[in-house]
Amino acid sequence: MSELYGDRHRELQQQFQTRPLADRIEDSIVNDHLSEQTQAFIAARDMFFLSTIDHLGRPTVSYKGGDPGFLRVVNEREIAFPSYDGNGMYLSMGNIAGNPQVGLLLIDFEHPLRVRIQGTASVSAEDPLRAAYPEAELIVRVAVTQNWINCPRYIHRYRKEAQSRYVPRSECETPFAEWKRIDFLQDALPPRDAGRAAQEGGTLSMEEWAARVARGEG
Repeated sequence: MSELYGDRHRELQQQFQTRPLADRIEDSIVNDHLSEQTQAFIAARDMFFLSTIDHLGRPTVSYKGGDPGFLRVVNEREIAFPSYDGNGMYLSMGNIAGNPQVGLLLIDFEHPLRVRIQGTASVSAEDPLRAAYPEAELIVRVAVTQNWINCPRYIHRYRKEAQSRYVPRSECETPFAEWKRIDFLQDALPPRDAGRAAQEGGTLSMEEWAARVARGEG
């Protein structure tokens, strides 16, 4: 009995005559633990895509970024990462609190390679790892259930220009988020951000902020 494929997958594999190949892949490269190669790949990432399930059963996909190593290998069956200040929606964190099933897609765009991870996650503000991440609000731990290296054939090659200046770092103050200067958001910002727009150059209209983003200034 496959733990990766269901009836609908099998129907398509039969239609396109790929069932033997699909079974060989599951038997050969899908693991319930992280190999040394995969652990090294994870530790070098500065971004990944996180898939969670919301209260209506809908998938949500989010980009998560940080400095290399922010996605931490705890051991061969567990990884962890921080949740930083965001837009206040807490979609990923709230989804995990309601449904622990997650998927992660890790991609190296400079040396095309990708890894998929399936697992069950938990979220905590009391996790001891929080102290290792400046300004982290929460820590997510993922118990790995399945992982495998994916074909890099369709990954386009890109080169990174710079790390985001907004990633919290102990050696410098994190800049105020530009979007928090948008005028119609001012009375809805949390207390810690109230009045900051005036200190950071004043409020922006939505159009002004969008123009700054388009110029790469956001």
